[in-house]
Amino acid sequence: MGISEVKLITEALITLESSENKRFSLLISPNFNALLQGMFDPTTLSYEVSITWDNQAIANFTQQLIADFPSLADHFTTFSPSQSSENTAMQALFMARLVNILTPDCWEDSEDIYTNSPVCKPIEDALRQQIAQERLLNQVIGQIRQSLDLSTILETAVRELRSFLQVDRLVIYEFGDKNLLNLDDTNLNKSFGRVTYESRLSESIPSLLNIKPQDDCFTNLPDYHKKYQQGSIVAIEDVEIAYSSSFCLIQFLNTYLIKAKLIAPIVVEGTLWGLLIAHQCFKVRKWLENEKNFLGKIGEHLAIAIYQAQLYAQVQQQKKTFEQRVIERTQELRDTLLASQAANYSKTEFLGNMSHELRTPLTCVIGLSGTLLHWSGENRSFSLEKQRQYLQTIQDSGKHLLDMINEILEFSKLQAGKCVLVIQEFSLPYIAQNVLQQVIKEAQRRLIKLELDIQINPEEDRFLADPERVKQILYHLLNNALKFTPEEGTVILRLWREGNEAIFQVEDTGIGIIKEKIPLLFESFQQLETSRRRTYGGTGLGLALTKQLVELHGGTIEVESVFREGSIFTVRLPNQPQRLLKSSNPSETEQSFNNRNRSIILIESNEEIATLIGELLIAANYQFIWLTEGGSAIQRIDVLEPSIVILDQDLTDAYKISENIKKTAETKSIKTLLLSDQISSKEWTKISQRGIDDYLLKPIQPNLLLKRINALMALDNDINYDII
Repeated sequence: MGISEVKLITEALITLESSENKRFSLLISPNFNALLQGMFDPTTLSYEVSITWDNQAIANFTQQLIADFPSLADHFTTFSPSQSSENTAMQALFMARLVNILTPDCWEDSEDIYTNSPVCKPIEDALRQQIAQERLLNQVIGQIRQSLDLSTILETAVRELRSFLQVDRLVIYEFGDKNLLNLDDTNLNKSFGRVTYESRLSESIPSLLNIKPQDDCFTNLPDYHKKYQQGSIVAIEDVEIAYSSSFCLIQFLNTYLIKAKLIAPIVVEGTLWGLLIAHQCFKVRKWLENEKNFLGKIGEHLAIAIYQAQLYAQVQQQKKTFEQRVIERTQELRDTLLASQAANYSKTEFLGNMSHELRTPLTCVIGLSGTLLHWSGENRSFSLEKQRQYLQTIQDSGKHLLDMINEILEFSKLQAGKCVLVIQEFSLPYIAQNVLQQVIKEAQRRLIKLELDIQINPEEDRFLADPERVKQILYHLLNNALKFTPEEGTVILRLWREGNEAIFQVEDTGIGIIKEKIPLLFESFQQLETSRRRTYGGTGLGLALTKQLVELHGGTIEVESVFREGSIFTVRLPNQPQRLLKSSNPSETEQSFNNRNRSIILIESNEEIATLIGELLIAANYQFIWLTEGGSAIQRIDVLEPSIVILDQDLTDAYKISENIKKTAETKSIKTLLLSDQISSKEWTKISQRGIDDYLLKPIQPNLLLKRINALMALDNDINYDII
């Protein structure tokens, strides 16, 4: 600001005195606007002076001024906002020059000595205080603009503000659950926060950091949260008078030496974040209007700083979350890659082991059958005992091959979700004893003691599940226990009921399992012994298949093992929901079975399969008729009226044959058995609705074929299988 600008100030300065003892000076120029106001206090014979550069405040003032004093309209033109009034440096310079302009008589030019005038001194003091206020406000604003460290901003603001207001203590009280402060209920009269920042004049003043006043102390201050929410500034000159009705609050204030206080709210985006509180600790104090306004301005700017810090914290949190997600996703991809590599390695190892496992029985079958063929071509024969021995070895090797192939196929169906449960009622002890008979020869051969411990009451004997699948579960567990138990060891099968569950437990005194390898037991293509020269044979899918069958029933399987001492496998199977099961009198069923026609028609184009099935049925005392084509078979079925028709056809032909059988009264009682490579549970539901009574998956197992045939012979037309 140059000399010409100072002259402009002098020329444009309008000073009036109103009837309310108010003096004001209004400065209006093209580049700078300011309003200086003073209120005379007759009791102290002093002025309370304030100055503002706010354009809107000046505009409102000039409009009211013209309305009250029309003669002043010629002294200035219509007010227009000034851009330069936002320049804090110019404001500070203006304040310094204004002191000299308004108090020229307060200085002696010759000696430059300040004259202690009763009029000049309060004006100068007020203006210098205004300069200090603006400087502190600019400092706070500058720090907010330059830093996002909220803690540093608040600490500096508290320290500088306490020093400027010359109070004994200045604190920031931060509310905790700020969401409750916006509710219109009883929570509004409760305290939720604590003092988080503090500046004290000396150590003799007690600290309020982290102090939480009792909620009941504020019940006598109605709606004080609402007042602060609306931006009200509260000035208490004497707490003893202001809070005389609250003994609790007076006691609290006296404890911490609070005689007077000035409170300004910190409202962040419409939410009461906290309070800016100045304390006078040793005497009461009359708070000036400019002190109230100044504390309010500081509170507003701190609210801006807090909001900026919150936004910055949100951005940082989002950045951190995003980085964490990137790390997690990268780790997931890495884990997936490692799992895929491990799975590929396991499958390669599995195929290598299987080639070894399959080669051994195939060698026996091919070698011994070739030997028999060779000697039969030489017109020389072995002894009957030798031939029986060779044939028995071929038979055992073939069964072993079939078991392994069936195990792999069964596991494949389970993995593909194509396994179907046929729920039936059966005897739990009978199942356990039946499975034990299947493995007893192996136990005797290896001198292993095999025990059965049944702890079931007669009334708990019956159970609903898939009996064939339950047998598979027990067979795999017992076979696994026998395989890894040395000679003269012990394997125990326990069976008991707990409410709606049947519990099967297989305990052995075998080699046990290392704790780290237990999680791999039920994994697909995982074998704890991976060497080609393995001590224990098999596919390694037995336990994985067992787990799948158990879970298909909705059950669980657990294992406990101590290395070199033995293992305990525990299976829990829930009783399955009862479907449309129809019980019949055994004597009636037997009579119906004996009276029924025992002829069976097979529609099969493959001669080898037809020969195998025919020999099985004839050996089981059934009348067997083989038809090669389904088209011409319908008329012959009408004539022959067999008990069962076995269909090895595609679904279209099978549906056609079954529907023709079921549509006439003479043939509708004929049962149909479908042979198929694979059937899922959903497919079977649709197939059964088209008149097919049962199915059998290929390759055909003779014992299962006979069981299905016997079951169909014994069942009435109204009995259905429950499919899960």
